[in-house]
Amino acid sequence: MYEIDDAASAVRFECETREIINGYKFKNSIWLRDDFVDWIEAAARSRFDVAAIDAVIAIPTTLSHRINRGYNQSALLAESLAKRLDRRFLGSAVARTGHPKRQSSLSEEERAENVKGTFVVREPELVRGRTILLVDDIMTTGSTLSECAKTLKDAGAWRVWSVTLARSVRT
Repeated sequence: MYEIDDAASAVRFECETREIINGYKFKNSIWLRDDFVDWIEAAARSRFDVAAIDAVIAIPTTLSHRINRGYNQSALLAESLAKRLDRRFLGSAVARTGHPKRQSSLSEEERAENVKGTFVVREPELVRGRTILLVDDIMTTGSTLSECAKTLKDAGAWRVWSVTLARSVRT
């Protein structure tokens, strides 16, 4: 199932970081973006050969989430990260289709099924033969990242790496 070639996360999604990140994601605390990009940039630079990255893409959010929040929290992170890494940000190369359920209430198997076929590459010529850095806010099971990476590879991406602000910790 896992289509991502390599992955990194900046912090663990627990305790205080959970509260701060949820504030960013759900309560319009976008003023935290620069600090979060500091964390993500450090994780990306320590894990990947930044010079090998051709483009940065954010996990697209659903239209209803974008309307309710007023922004795509992952796109804000990805665009800032791309600038810092001096890489191209492909903000519209991938889109989300359909209306999947909220992932947070689903089991690992349900999450994987819920996101199947929900991504489309709008501009395959921008990803074909390239190394893509996929950015998201929180990685729980990896289902969303995996499905998006699969879609990118089906469109011709050579490698897909991912970096997330936080990684959920399972006990």
